[in-house]
Amino acid sequence: MTITCFIRYEIDPYAKADFEKYARNWGQAIPRCGADLIGYFAPHEGSATTAYGVYNIDSLAAYEAYRARLKQDPEGRDNFEFARTRRFILREERRFCEAVPESLWQPPVQDVPTSAPAR
Repeated sequence: MTITCFIRYEIDPYAKADFEKYARNWGQAIPRCGADLIGYFAPHEGSATTAYGVYNIDSLAAYEAYRARLKQDPEGRDNFEFARTRRFILREERRFCEAVPESLWQPPVQDVPTSAPAR
């Protein structure tokens, strides 16, 4: 069973660029440490303070091991320190969900010819 972690961030609206840098910094560290990064999402329209991070992980036990690896990873440690010193994250909440498989988007099946056209 794969679970998806949704992280909801409340960020300083004047530090969106810092959040975007923080998000980019996770691009290599998160997959290297064992999670399937879906992406980070910065505010665009509506709220100027709400941002998200989303990734998949195999289980809550795998999540605990992943978090330990992330804290030991040099890029991970640097990014945690960047956020701590710049203080652009005011609050974060994690939610773990499992997908309802039948609800997930699937690309449409295209008809493929079974034989080559006659010449």
